[in-house]
Amino acid sequence: MQLFDINKIYALIDAYKQGKLGGEKMPEDENPVLDKSSKENYLYFTLPMALNYQRNSYTLWECANKTYKDMDTTDVFDTKAVVTMDEQILREKLVKYKVALQPNKQPIIWRTICETVENEFQGDIRLLFSENDYSVKRIKEYIAKNKKKFPYLGGNKICNYWLYVMEQYTDVKFVDRENITVAPDTHVIQASERLGIISTEGVAQGNVQEIVANRWQEILKGTDLVPIDVHTPMWLWSRGKFSVEI
Repeated sequence: MQLFDINKIYALIDAYKQGKLGGEKMPEDENPVLDKSSKENYLYFTLPMALNYQRNSYTLWECANKTYKDMDTTDVFDTKAVVTMDEQILREKLVKYKVALQPNKQPIIWRTICETVENEFQGDIRLLFSENDYSVKRIKEYIAKNKKKFPYLGGNKICNYWLYVMEQYTDVKFVDRENITVAPDTHVIQASERLGIISTEGVAQGNVQEIVANRWQEILKGTDLVPIDVHTPMWLWSRGKFSVEI
């Protein structure tokens, strides 16, 4: 990649810091404001993330927050309760505020992750991080080896974004945060194309997400930035239809 791209990247980050791209409220800001270090907080930002595909992120987290705050549905965030919960009851609770939009498939995803957390980590997702020495590389390797136990959460795009959200909304501190790659959703891909990181032809490739993630790692080597630092500015820039000139 050419050096001029770096200047554009810094300009984009400056625009973000100055509030020119919006983002005063991010999707995950919709939360019950739990103790950042608590098991419950870690689970709140984990379970809905597995359903965060092909939908509006703001709406998803609004639905999650309503579900958590309702005494009749809050137990879907309790892994112990979920693993013994009747299938129909779990479905009704997840559909009530539309956390689950696919009433057959998505409750199964939710239950599977709850079973993983309950059976592998004593109901505490924080153990996934501590047992892997707070290493992003090791955490991602573990999830990749056990992908069926982490449906959708184990996908490259969602996994990296989930780790970024963990870093932003819990008290976790990763020893190698540079290994959180950009989460190449549609907005990030479009912004990457706009910045000249990937060509229009490259965007049409079937493995475009992998290409974009790898390009950002290459470009930012030797700079004071790590890939995930550029995720939110790009996401907001694209979401705002590139109305700010970079």
